[in-house]
Amino acid sequence: MDFLHIGSELVFGFIALLLFTKILGKTVITQVTTFDFVCVLVIGELVGNAMYDDSTGIKEILYAVIIWGFLIFLTEFLTQKFRRSRSLLEGKPSIIIQKGRIDYDELKKNHLDLNQLQHLLRSKDIFSIRECHYAILETDGTVNTIKKQAYTSPTRAELQLEKQDNAMPLSLILDGEIIEENLTSVGWDKTRLNTELVQLGINSSKKVLYAEWQEDAPLYVQSY
Repeated sequence: MDFLHIGSELVFGFIALLLFTKILGKTVITQVTTFDFVCVLVIGELVGNAMYDDSTGIKEILYAVIIWGFLIFLTEFLTQKFRRSRSLLEGKPSIIIQKGRIDYDELKKNHLDLNQLQHLLRSKDIFSIRECHYAILETDGTVNTIKKQAYTSPTRAELQLEKQDNAMPLSLILDGEIIEENLTSVGWDKTRLNTELVQLGINSSKKVLYAEWQEDAPLYVQSY
């Protein structure tokens, strides 16, 4: 087996798969439906088998990746353009708990047993089925839930507290390195940051493992 042949095809296959996922978008990775899972397996097999086949070269790999990528792109286009095709190609969510009662028929249809259901509910911080009002099994295999009113935490509106929308925390220092784009986002400069560090008894950002800014809160700093 020619190691140069394997190496060149492996590098080319890596680049082709990287471009393939970039073109199709993030949902191929983050929202893996049954169809997406099969697509990823097949494209991996196409590249993997080609590496150990001396008769298959880069042109054949490129051809296979392009054809398979086009078919997936076409499928994604159809599901976006024609709503009725989505249930066939992507599947549809299933209500497995409705008004506090388990829908056993839906469990069987989705090949889900009660132990698996309990595991999915625990991932949503529901440790007893009696706490769950609705549970929906999504097409990617995850579950989304609505708790019964008696088990939900009160909101600020319900407690008649002042509404407050907090800004997203930003990391200003990671491993001793200042994240300048985040520093600009919060309206600070290095002088302001160093001043804050000095007030905390730290004379150099190089001594900081992690520093985080949050609106209306003091700078959080952890040194090495």
